[in-house]
Amino acid sequence: MAKIQPLPAAPSAAAPPSSSSADEPWQVYTVWMKSLVFNGNGCTVYGADGGVAFRVDNYGCRGGREAFLMDRTGRTVVGIHRRSCFGMLRRWEVCRYSDKPESGGGGGGGGEEAGTPWFAVRKARRGGGAAVTVHGGSGRSSSTTTTAYAIVGGGCSRKPDYRILGGADGAAVAAVARKQTPGGAVLGDDVLTLTVAPGTDHLLVLGLVVVFGLMNRCL
Repeated sequence: MAKIQPLPAAPSAAAPPSSSSADEPWQVYTVWMKSLVFNGNGCTVYGADGGVAFRVDNYGCRGGREAFLMDRTGRTVVGIHRRSCFGMLRRWEVCRYSDKPESGGGGGGGGEEAGTPWFAVRKARRGGGAAVTVHGGSGRSSSTTTTAYAIVGGGCSRKPDYRILGGADGAAVAAVARKQTPGGAVLGDDVLTLTVAPGTDHLLVLGLVVVFGLMNRCL
């Protein structure tokens, strides 16, 4: 399988300097908004070694009701489900799957019952971004949830650059922008650079990138 070598993170409006220690660089991924499966929808995430780190293969139509983020071995690590709401009320619920393999054989990752409710995403009322509600407990009770993250910026079909804000101070924890070559040439709007701040849960960020792609019918 061919590799895509990511470029080092460079200061830009989409990826502000980290407020943490200068010795902790932002992690850089290359996100190709294409599936590795012929005639499929999805995206492929390449790690620092240039190899496939994560992937989404959606065999249905673009913006389907569900998608699954898999690691390089094909094990499901994050499941995403769109709930049957309309317009601004539409929600995507995300489950994190156990590291334990599914009993009884079968494909990679655990079964549906192994997914633990993790966070939910809905379109923001203004600005074209999204609001993220992270479950504070193991259940779905509203008393155990807090809105901790937000996606600020446009969708990939219009403007692929956006930031993910989080934490008490609302600082940027991740940023997505069109990838550039060392010579400064900007690649297509389906080849993106994802930078993730130190100490940030990478699976949470990748789950948000997938949800935002589904929102904007990019996968």
